[in-house]
Amino acid sequence: MWDKRYSDPEFAFGTEPNDFLRETFEQIPVGGHVLCLAEGEGRNAVFLAEQGFNVTAMDMSEVGLNKAEKLAKDREVAITTQVADLADYNFGQDKWDAIVSIWAHVPNTVRQHIHAQVVTALKSNGVFIVEAYTEQQLETEAVGGPPASQRERFGSLQNFQNELVGLKEVMGVEKLRVVSEGKRHQGLSAVVQFIGKQTSN
Repeated sequence: MWDKRYSDPEFAFGTEPNDFLRETFEQIPVGGHVLCLAEGEGRNAVFLAEQGFNVTAMDMSEVGLNKAEKLAKDREVAITTQVADLADYNFGQDKWDAIVSIWAHVPNTVRQHIHAQVVTALKSNGVFIVEAYTEQQLETEAVGGPPASQRERFGSLQNFQNELVGLKEVMGVEKLRVVSEGKRHQGLSAVVQFIGKQTSN
């Protein structure tokens, strides 16, 4: 599905970074190593590279990551890309200054697998920055997020708080906000935003 979606010359979610990431990236240690999950066509990874970070963009779609590499080249920055599936991805230990998850909607078991690794994969003072749609999205007129048949893929603040107890919560909120990212994400949307910090390594 994602290879097909990303094969369109147009960027599905635009080429500008996610608003929440743009507002919060300064939480990341300067010049740090950042892992972007389910990064697709690379807009967030390229933005972070422009801010001086060493960025790895991973996604299951090689087509999407090829576009990410081209976007990086066009913007005259470098990123590392990695084709992988989050269901069995190895995050490593004490490796990242930040892990970024923007609209990475996965089944419960995969989300729990991710969160279990995030806590140990972050270096001391490393941060986990997340934005996801909540189930309330189904009640809005907005475009974006999983279909009703995949409700378990929606995010929730409670899930993040329960599954990321190894991180200090810097912020966590569920709210409505206007999202405008290409043709695939538009309108007044129901989202959860979370930042957790590794303080114990």
